[in-house]
Amino acid sequence: MPRRPRVHIDGIPLHIVQRGHNRQLCFFAEEDYHTYLHWLGEALNKERCTLHAYALMTNHVHLLLTPKGAQAVPNLIIALGRRYVQYINTTYRRTGTLWDSRYKSSLIQAESYLLACQRYIELNPVRAAMVDDPAHYRWTSYRINALAQSSSVITPHSLYHALGKTDEERQSAYRALFRTQLDREAIDNIRLALNQSQPLGNERFYQQIEKMTGQRREGKPRGRPRVTSDSDNDMINQGELGL
Repeated sequence: MPRRPRVHIDGIPLHIVQRGHNRQLCFFAEEDYHTYLHWLGEALNKERCTLHAYALMTNHVHLLLTPKGAQAVPNLIIALGRRYVQYINTTYRRTGTLWDSRYKSSLIQAESYLLACQRYIELNPVRAAMVDDPAHYRWTSYRINALAQSSSVITPHSLYHALGKTDEERQSAYRALFRTQLDREAIDNIRLALNQSQPLGNERFYQQIEKMTGQRREGKPRGRPRVTSDSDNDMINQGELGL
């Protein structure tokens, strides 16, 4: 079955996931995370993209960004990936690829799902049982959005600004969103959209994408869902399905 083509549209937020090759590690030491973020910042500026949230996991990366132009997205991923792979191969005296050849992406309807997607991204370390509080994991944007940590790569979305009149009000309101976990349906919807390279939103959003691209874009369940046990979910969370 042919892969669905990725769809990037000017000015529409995009959730991107890039995995380590064969789910192998892509970060090995603290300096690797700093290096990745530095080159991410350079790529964002060059390609005129704004980044709203990120999570650097040990074997995959989440980015939630809005591109000014659609072509900026593959340009950013290619340039960033090339520089980071060169750094890793030189630093650790290795050869070959580091990332899977194809990143996953999903257009996000901002008013319906953007803040939920930010929560999904920044809660990755909690779902993976690496920490019990998102503030305890250093390599996501949670501390920036919720705790006023300075950042040269994050540009808050207008919906984040709407959470309050001052920085303190916005950060407090944002932290309040994390007092409860995302519900299972939201998590499943986000994962399904990524796996199928489909938009995430309501019917009006799907119609908007169809009008702009000439194709119907909507995530569809694949087969009959399997009933999962708690142990199954633990295994899924540890691997994050590469997501």
